[in-house]
Amino acid sequence: MPKRDLNRIRELLLKAEARPLEPDDDFNDGYLCFDETEISPEDGYQLLLMKDAGLIEGRDASTGLFRITNVGHDYLDAIRNEGIWSDTKNAVAETGGSVTLEVVKSLATGFLKKKISQHTGIEL
Repeated sequence: MPKRDLNRIRELLLKAEARPLEPDDDFNDGYLCFDETEISPEDGYQLLLMKDAGLIEGRDASTGLFRITNVGHDYLDAIRNEGIWSDTKNAVAETGGSVTLEVVKSLATGFLKKKISQHTGIEL
């Protein structure tokens, strides 16, 4: 059984977000269509986990027909910045390397709030 890959989940979310909607996408309920050259079997498993977590929804997400949910956009916003992502991964590794997606999001949000507070002087 494959394992959850936090880096690949992040990469897939970034890839999906960057993909422009095509005119025909209206007929797919806004779902993005990736073909088999863009989605590997390993990616398909990560997409199923992302669907389970509510980050994406789709008719058959593992084959590349999906859209990012609002929850998925929130998760991506928390982990988007490379520095925040690096700090988050380091914190996870230092505590044993195995955490839930919710913990990853909470850690990243904490690092993001700290960065904003340092930049603005406003405590969040």
